[in-house]
Amino acid sequence: MFHLNRCTALVGILCVALIQMPAALALPTDPGVRHAATDNSTPQPLVGVGADEMNFFLDGMARFNFIEVVSGGNSQQGTGNGLGPRFNSNQCASCHSQPNVGGSSPPENPLIAVASTDGASNTVPWFNAPQGPVREARFVQTNGAADGGVHNLFVVTGRTDAGACNITQPNFLPAGNPLTGQGGNKNVVFRIPTPTFGAGLIEAIPDSAILANAQANAAAKSQIGVRGHANAILGGTVNMSANDGTITRFGWKAQNKSLLMFAGEAYNVEMGISNQLFPQERDETAACRTYPSTPEDTSNMPPTVISNSMAVLSDIEAFANFMRLLAPPVPAASTASTISGRAVFASAGCSLCHTPSFTTGQAIASGSYNNPSGALSNQPVNLFSDLLVHHMGQGLADGITQGAAGPDEFRTAPLWGVGQRVFFLHDGRAHDLLTAIQAHASQGSEANGVIQRFNNLSAQHQQDLLNFLRSL
Repeated sequence: MFHLNRCTALVGILCVALIQMPAALALPTDPGVRHAATDNSTPQPLVGVGADEMNFFLDGMARFNFIEVVSGGNSQQGTGNGLGPRFNSNQCASCHSQPNVGGSSPPENPLIAVASTDGASNTVPWFNAPQGPVREARFVQTNGAADGGVHNLFVVTGRTDAGACNITQPNFLPAGNPLTGQGGNKNVVFRIPTPTFGAGLIEAIPDSAILANAQANAAAKSQIGVRGHANAILGGTVNMSANDGTITRFGWKAQNKSLLMFAGEAYNVEMGISNQLFPQERDETAACRTYPSTPEDTSNMPPTVISNSMAVLSDIEAFANFMRLLAPPVPAASTASTISGRAVFASAGCSLCHTPSFTTGQAIASGSYNNPSGALSNQPVNLFSDLLVHHMGQGLADGITQGAAGPDEFRTAPLWGVGQRVFFLHDGRAHDLLTAIQAHASQGSEANGVIQRFNNLSAQHQQDLLNFLRSL
């Protein structure tokens, strides 16, 4: 009995010791989506926008929220330009809505409802779960040849406004894990929506600044294995536009040159609406033609002169205006932990790719044809990205080449606003920051050295870094 009581006493002491263990020894955890005094519930324009710019911003935001229909709509009233016949969603804001309009994938997947809107007969693909991220699907190959293009999730078949259109959805089976998107059809890879906050500032960064930053800290980058290049052609240094040789910077592989290109592609690819940048229907089945001629979205003068001169703009121009003038995320107030975390972020080597800041050049926005915008010109861009593409290794490789970005290469994701995001990495497989960080390491990844440094940090320093990221 003496020995039993002694053992019980020792166990009690051990339990008390564990309960009183210093917080610094606890395992680091992602604190989750932040709620700070600096957060906004509605989209905000850039600080310093002029009156004309504000009008363009508000017009673009209204159109960003329009719900498209197949037929019977009136584009000047904001009720549709001709959804489909193949599409992923019916509204820009349905996918770009976290933490508000213009952001990334929301916690509740809107595509579940979109699949059957107005009587559509679609089946929700296995990789779009109710509490999972919005995912678009790309095929690595089609009929044995390299593909890489988006294969739309839904068709308008069965909708009350689709007439006799009768086409079928692609086959995305076999299924895998619906939350991570892993383990299913090896030929199908995924992308989640990229946030558009501060996109106009990113667009206004001079190419020369991106190239100079790519050459900076060369010794430190070489030592830890970081290389990277712009998705471009300049001697293999960046992803560049095949049209004019300048640096492309939007999209998961920095495949799009400008916000107008980004908007035009999304309107056609995500909503199936042809426009003046992408004037042909992606599916030309005769019974599915919304209008007898294309493009469906154009610049149009209203039938009567009205005070709103912006009515002449096409939707894609209005979308681009909204994104161009959309304010960047505002970080939360600093704490002792986030200040420490920012220093750890730099010392671990994270900032060698996630460059904290750039400065814009002289830029013009809609509202003036010759005067630089005060809201866009000579402004800091605290994006935490070098806008280059880097080899991320076999673990994240999607097998797709876009421009000069190869099968395992991705643009350094801007981290501003990451504190309010729900899903991470290009395909949304990670639901917390710690998992996303660890996923940076795999065979062939330029981030292996940085992740090794992160893993060697104390638990408290790892927690500080996570807290810092959630403050952005």
